Amino acid sequence: MTPSIARSPAALVLLALTVGACGKNPGAYQTAAADAAKATDDVGATLASADALWEERIDPDKLREGLDLYAKVVAADPLNRKALERLTRGWYFLGDSHLTDKQEKIDTWATAITWGKQCLALNDDFRARVQTEKEKDAVTSLQLAEVPCLYWTASALGKWGKIQGVAKVLGQLPTVKAYITRAEELDPTFFHYGPARYWGAYFSASSFTWDEEKSTQYFEASIEGAPYYLPTRGLRAEQLAVKTKDFATFKADIDFILGFDVSENAELVPENTLEKTKAQALWDKRAELFDADVLAAAGAE
Repeated sequence: MTPSIARSPAALVLLALTVGACGKNPGAYQTAAADAAKATDDVGATLASADALWEERIDPDKLREGLDLYAKVVAADPLNRKALERLTRGWYFLGDSHLTDKQEKIDTWATAITWGKQCLALNDDFRARVQTEKEKDAVTSLQLAEVPCLYWTASALGKWGKIQGVAKVLGQLPTVKAYITRAEELDPTFFHYGPARYWGAYFSASSFTWDEEKSTQYFEASIEGAPYYLPTRGLRAEQLAVKTKDFATFKADIDFILGFDVSENAELVPENTLEKTKAQALWDKRAELFDADVLAAAGAE
């Protein structure tokens, strides 16, 4: 088993992190090295600048600029959990909400996974266990502090696998299930009832995970817990309602999203605003998703 890495930045072992856009899973559960001399007061200033850009993440250029700064923070301070969390979530968000090109999405989610694994490696016990155990078993070592990176790594891993096809999806299922199960155990309310939202999407994502009853229950639980978080309704409309040919729920979710005042929740203005754009695009495709007679009966041709 790999010896535990010392917690002093000056003593960290240099372990390169690379992003694999295809082939094996991207990243590794490793910490990065830093010259202790770089861990100066400049880190605080860089982090503050990154945080300011994060507030403007609705602009993909601002988001990328902020992510570059968070990466500089980690280069100087590899144990900076906040920067690692933002890198994992930010790269996931970029691929999910801003990009349309398939390969760009794959590469972007691969980057999120890489940062997420580095973040999870801050847990000494987990980092040691994944050297000899499967991720789905070692995940029990992760604690409440790791929930953000657990959730966003799982989110990126799921999207990264799904967009590449069945083989990738099947390869990631054990890890994804273990990650979200552990996140749910530790904090079921994380990121606006994110674990329930994830399971809602998981059980409606493919024929291998399909369970209409479970998907319905989980989506309802997430919406009940955080009705103001629009992406939950967007996922339900796009995945569950379309697959079950439930036009009433599809329309209700789209109407709710398009009619929602995003200013009601300042923290989520970027996510909710971009979800409106997604919802409009989904509504515009309704003729491709539902039978003509269903649309005619609802007056939604």
